[in-house]
Amino acid sequence: MTISIRTYSEMSRLRTFEERFKYLKLDGAVGIETFGFDRYLNQAFYKSKEWLQVRRQVIIRDNGCDLGIDGYEIHGKILIHHINPITQEDIYDRTGYLLNPEFLISTTLTTHNAIHYGDETLFIQCSSTERSKNDTCPWRHNGG
Repeated sequence: MTISIRTYSEMSRLRTFEERFKYLKLDGAVGIETFGFDRYLNQAFYKSKEWLQVRRQVIIRDNGCDLGIDGYEIHGKILIHHINPITQEDIYDRTGYLLNPEFLISTTLTTHNAIHYGDETLFIQCSSTERSKNDTCPWRHNGG
């Protein structure tokens, strides 16, 4: 089985949110844990000074936008997603996949979960709806 290594540089050539989502999608199964009983490893890592520094760099690079796409500003907690899933060995050995911004992207929780377990219908239907003035107030529409 050949594993394809995905990168921020390659993904950034994709212009739409939908293209980037499809590039990142993992097709995982709900309930399968990456770290199992060793979950403390990644939890401790995500509190480390080195992670917090690179996390800040990635958020700045991505302008605080979901999948780094302007117009998809994140108004809440920003998650930093490892483009290539990390393993226990990555944490033990501090491999290049762990802290290199080339392998990281800013996401919302919804997008992050959709990358791992869902599909684009979870959020694309909402994000692709064209908005107009007073579209949430049906009694204020002109005409009809």
